[in-house]
Amino acid sequence: MITDISLVTVYCLDQDRAKEFYVDVLGFEARTDITMGEGFRWVTLSHPSQPELEITLMTPGPPLDEDAAAFVRGQLEKGSMGGLGLAVDDCRQTYEELSAKGVAFLQEPAERPYGVEAVMRDVSGNWLVLVERRDFTPADFG
Repeated sequence: MITDISLVTVYCLDQDRAKEFYVDVLGFEARTDITMGEGFRWVTLSHPSQPELEITLMTPGPPLDEDAAAFVRGQLEKGSMGGLGLAVDDCRQTYEELSAKGVAFLQEPAERPYGVEAVMRDVSGNWLVLVERRDFTPADFG
């Protein structure tokens, strides 16, 4: 029986740069960084408040075939890949803090029916959404 989600993949162009961004800028913790057979590198991290969920930073390659890997690399380079939704206590404050660290934002904090949202990019071009959640109902979207 499935009990929870334990691992998600975020594709990146450079595992070292991505790891540095997620750890040094966003406050994640490094978990695993090992090389396994034929140069395959397994890099994972997690957020301190959610250590049971690991994010693997994966460069496009096996098990993807070369066409699929090239497509993912192209999408990253264009900034067209989605990444993660990140819960925050105060979206506007987090926006200010991350902006001061040089993080590129695509959307400043804005009111939404589900809370306050801002959209940024990581160093590989993935979209990351910051959300300060609030209770909502389907009627809030009407």
